[in-house]
Amino acid sequence: MKIVYLNPCGNLGGAETSLREVLASIRAAEPDWELWLILGEDGPLGPIARDLGVRVIVQPFPAELGRLGDTGRGVVLWPLWKAAWGTARYARSLSALLRRLKPDIIHTNGFKMHLLGAWTRPARTPLVWHIHDYVGSRRLMSRLLRLFGGACTVAVANSKSVAGDLHTLLPTLQVVTIYNGIDLNRFSPFGGKMDLDAVAGLEPAASGTIRVGLVATFARWKGHRVFLEALARLSSECPVRGYIIGGPIYQTGGSQWSLAELQQQARGLGLEGKVGFTGFVEDAASCMRSLDVVVHCSTEPEPFGMVIIEGMACGKAVIASQAGGASELFVDGENALGHAPGDAAMLARQIKRLAEDPDLRLQLGQAGRVTAERLYHRKRLATELLALYQNIHRDPAEAELEAVVQAGARRRSTP
Repeated sequence: MKIVYLNPCGNLGGAETSLREVLASIRAAEPDWELWLILGEDGPLGPIARDLGVRVIVQPFPAELGRLGDTGRGVVLWPLWKAAWGTARYARSLSALLRRLKPDIIHTNGFKMHLLGAWTRPARTPLVWHIHDYVGSRRLMSRLLRLFGGACTVAVANSKSVAGDLHTLLPTLQVVTIYNGIDLNRFSPFGGKMDLDAVAGLEPAASGTIRVGLVATFARWKGHRVFLEALARLSSECPVRGYIIGGPIYQTGGSQWSLAELQQQARGLGLEGKVGFTGFVEDAASCMRSLDVVVHCSTEPEPFGMVIIEGMACGKAVIASQAGGASELFVDGENALGHAPGDAAMLARQIKRLAEDPDLRLQLGQAGRVTAERLYHRKRLATELLALYQNIHRDPAEAELEAVVQAGARRRSTP
């Protein structure tokens, strides 16, 4: 089988991290399949995919298309109009490329590629939309996906919460929930650790310091402000040092913090020397192993939350926002601690609780690792995706034979 994956971004956000695991799991399960990845922007995902034996083509988006976003707060017509001509040219080029590749299945990642895939797919080629975000709140994308939904064969949702949102928008579209998977050898309690203080340019922390980290892109809804406010609420007697691990990765303007903005917020809250900024770090697993507590604090319902299962797989105590798909990944008090999205006071209490209770940190870390081994391994991901692919892929010879058999059966049943 030949599968072509389309992804708008080459940097490693949550959707790209998920796609990396999809590519790795399918390559391991079906080493003879021909896998292609077309990227709208170059970045670390390209070399990672090539190392997996995936053929990668970088076909850069026009600048206007790359910057075009939909925050759900309204449709801005001028940027949309500016992007239209470049998008049409890009679609023609992508269409020619897909006709040349002749894929058995096209699997798209990201809203822009969902639409471009529907627009440019060769006739009768099955199209899989891999949905990682809520659609209903996005005024522009919800309209466009409804318009192009007829071209999609099946949609994969990364949580039941996302599946429900998509079903409300497109009630006739077949939607399958497949949770993300991770490499449990990479995200493991055992392995190298990163000197977070050195990477963040901080003086070495005192002995006994509890390291608490928010691992996230700089998207504004990822809760950086809430994390900083929670750290500021802790008393000076609580031996905690915070780390913000990650950076801005998307071209879309207005939807993410800059490093300078977050540093200014930290200074305004009196956190100089108490919180470090590492920037983007490629080896997230070594960062997590260096932490005592991994924090997820998205202020809006999280479609999934890769950081949650990665932190659990590393055997770390995790604190996570209890909303959306993220709340499906853990049981509060059993394998992670929950907090209400946007509630800095509650987050501070959970951080303090874990900082003062090493036994609870150990218990949650061990239970989290067991959960990851049971539910979020690559083999489960590959099994579910392969079943989906094989269900929608029709070999032309088999399809023709089945049509002949069905026609014969109809003739025999006709009086």
